[in-house]
Amino acid sequence: MRLYLASRSPRRRELLHQIGVDFDTLIGEVEVDETPLPAEIPAAYVERVTRAKAAQGLHIIRERHLVAHPVLAADTTLEFDGEIIGKPVDAADAEAILHRLSGQTHRVLTGVAVADAERCIFILSVSEVSFRVLSDDEIRHYVLSGEPMDKAGAYGIQGRAGLFVAHITGSYTGIMGLPVCETGELLKQFGWRF
Repeated sequence: MRLYLASRSPRRRELLHQIGVDFDTLIGEVEVDETPLPAEIPAAYVERVTRAKAAQGLHIIRERHLVAHPVLAADTTLEFDGEIIGKPVDAADAEAILHRLSGQTHRVLTGVAVADAERCIFILSVSEVSFRVLSDDEIRHYVLSGEPMDKAGAYGIQGRAGLFVAHITGSYTGIMGLPVCETGELLKQFGWRF
């Protein structure tokens, strides 16, 4: 069985390979507006964006007359004090985000949707991440590495920022961008066997 991955994330590709899922990637073709709506709560935001990515993936398959396989889409965002924290717009924004997260606990929400012509099933993985107190130099050096620039919350737990994490509760792979346990259960509903 195969699916289409509606994501540019190398981490999601790695995690799907890890669990033995064959897929083709719809890179650069699935574009949705990820601007939060006014007063939108983080869980609703993640679900809306994830479902929109899956729908866009299905549209591309129909438009390009590709072989029909399910589409897997995902979205990861960070919630701190009830606020959605997305990808930093620049280095100064990345530094400001990391200063806010220093010594605090935040939530990482990753939504996963699998869709075909008949249905779209969505799951949400919620994890908590506690950062130790970070020094100005640590934050500056991390931002200079370039690693935080394309990541929700300005960090990637699987990279250098692993040094910042004192404790997690929930799914480590969900924090990376694709909760493999929940994704496996979701794919079983579409006929996958693991």
